[in-house]
Amino acid sequence: MTKPRIRLGLRDWDHLVPVATGTLTSEAFDLDLDSRAMTPDVLSEPELDGGETSFSRYVLGRAQGDDRLVGLPVFVMRGFRHRCVLVRRDSELREFAELKGARVGLTGWPDSGNTWTRALLRAAGVDLTGIEWTVGAVDAPEPGKDRVGGAKLPDNVSVTDGSLAEELAAGRLDAIMTPFMPAGFFTPESRFRHLLADHPAAELDYFHRNGFIPGIHLVTLKRELVERHPELPGAVQELFERSKRHWLARRRLLTDTTPWLLADLSRTQEVFGEDWMPYGTAANAAMTAAFCAELHAQGIAPASIDPQEVFAS
Repeated sequence: MTKPRIRLGLRDWDHLVPVATGTLTSEAFDLDLDSRAMTPDVLSEPELDGGETSFSRYVLGRAQGDDRLVGLPVFVMRGFRHRCVLVRRDSELREFAELKGARVGLTGWPDSGNTWTRALLRAAGVDLTGIEWTVGAVDAPEPGKDRVGGAKLPDNVSVTDGSLAEELAAGRLDAIMTPFMPAGFFTPESRFRHLLADHPAAELDYFHRNGFIPGIHLVTLKRELVERHPELPGAVQELFERSKRHWLARRRLLTDTTPWLLADLSRTQEVFGEDWMPYGTAANAAMTAAFCAELHAQGIAPASIDPQEVFAS
């Protein structure tokens, strides 16, 4: 029987390098990996069989009865969000709780990362309905990028064509939420800083309390492909699992890509165990349940979502 050949669109995550270079392959399928600068809209691209997908948009689709994508519990992007809240360098704001009633910009309304970041504010006692939200790009506008996701925005949310970084610098915003730092952030002259002076400590505390690092993007396959080849979800997950572990072993050997990489890898294993980004349904059950609860609590999902249905076959 001829192996199926599939095309997946993903950003160039380091842990996918062994697959992208062909160092690792699967006996179950042949893979064409499209490297993307931005997360693809899998459903709008007929040439794709699947790829990197926003966790929130996938979950919201499933909750609304859209089962055209089969989600795999393979979170190619995950990370803490405490570092994602920025203020002006001269701002007096230092804690999430101080954002009550603030003017806050963010890079997308239903986005997975921003959902997790807003959850941090909720946990700090901040009423999200009391914040004046502005949705837009951090720096220059990105044509074609959907920052609203078709959602009906609450009255306290507006959309701008301008730059959130410039709005923050001008004092028209008090803070911004962004997974990617604005231009010039990593320079001594940066106009901005993280809201939390010691965000790694806050992130470590979050992990100890919750037991997971938030998932942001996962891998999906188109359902018609899975119906023709029901072995593919397991085979794709198995290949990406091997890729992640191979990448980690190589990084532990070739540590000179950054001055402190070896120390960081050692510290990461000491704190989070052998695998800080686990794949699989069971390993991500608590995180998935927490995310579904947040989507409903924040009004992104109008009804509660059963986390058991997220990865239902």
